Amino acid sequence: MEIKFGTDGWRAVIGEDYTFANVAKVLQAFCDLQAAGREKTVFVGYDRRFQSRAFAERAVRVLLGNGFRVQLAKDFCPTPCISWMTKARGGLAGVVITASHNP
Repeated sequence: MEIKFGTDGWRAVIGEDYTFANVAKVLQAFCDLQAAGREKTVFVGYDRRFQSRAFAERAVRVLLGNGFRVQLAKDFCPTPCISWMTKARGGLAGVVITASHNP
């Protein structure tokens, strides 16, 4: 299965191409490309949709396993909150598990 990113990020159907294994692959690729910068925090958020927190927790495990500092949102939050937090706190990156504008 090929994971493709478009202008809106990675879009896939949960349980088909959007799986815990593929989320881990995407985060591992990020970790491999960001060998430097581990001293900065990666902020991870999620929305209210099905399994969003579980997917976010999987992302956190991959990041921590690669030596990154991570801050997981305590509750669901909109994407702009993670963007703001990343910039305001000088983070390395923000990761948001969301279906975007899809129901």
